Amino acid sequence: MMKEIATRPNKTVYRDGDYCYKVFAADYKKSDIFNEVLNQTRVEETGLFVPKVHEVKRLDDGRLAIVMDYVEGKSLAKLIEEHPEKHDKYIERLIDIQLSMHALTAPELNKQRAKFMRKIDMSGLDASSRYELHMRLDGMPKHKKLCHGDFNPSNVIITNDDRACVIDWSHATIGNASADTARTYLLFMLDGDEKTAAFYMNTFCKKSDTAVQYVQQWLPIVAASQMAKGKEHEREMLAKWADVCQYD
Repeated sequence: MMKEIATRPNKTVYRDGDYCYKVFAADYKKSDIFNEVLNQTRVEETGLFVPKVHEVKRLDDGRLAIVMDYVEGKSLAKLIEEHPEKHDKYIERLIDIQLSMHALTAPELNKQRAKFMRKIDMSGLDASSRYELHMRLDGMPKHKKLCHGDFNPSNVIITNDDRACVIDWSHATIGNASADTARTYLLFMLDGDEKTAAFYMNTFCKKSDTAVQYVQQWLPIVAASQMAKGKEHEREMLAKWADVCQYD
């Protein structure tokens, strides 16, 4: 019998013995589901610890589900919640995992730059702002590193034997690691956790020997990309982040 273990607006995750079912809403785009499967299997081939995908299954109610291995453990978000005194230690663990991911590549994944180009056009910003963002993106260094696209403590499971398993690869691309870093920083900020955002940014840049100013150059681009999701409660804040002139 399946047991619910997580829920999101358009998807619910269940455990059924050794398997995990990620069940999508009936109106969820089929192409996005299969793209997520393709992303995850390509990342699996890099050797990074991710849940092994077995199949896409249509359930009796017509909804589609990704069937993958169930990974026993707790998310870093849950561990931080349970042990706030270890907050910095867990954020450093998050960064170390992200750095190990950025050391890999998966050439068949979608290109980060093309995704950002498309998302900027979907941001709802005016033509002048979109032009400035496209010019900023065009001038940024081109890399081919494995980028998660939604890397945060909720998407890292620490197993009972202390291994790190990275989940939810729907936004994965290959591209510039600092863009991925800027994205994680932005997610902390959107969650209202400025203290963690600052600690994450400064610690990541020290560990990777990356200039904070360089990561900040990506912030308008990742903010505009987030605006494409159409979340009205985020729009005012993201519009400020997407202002290219702020970081010039």
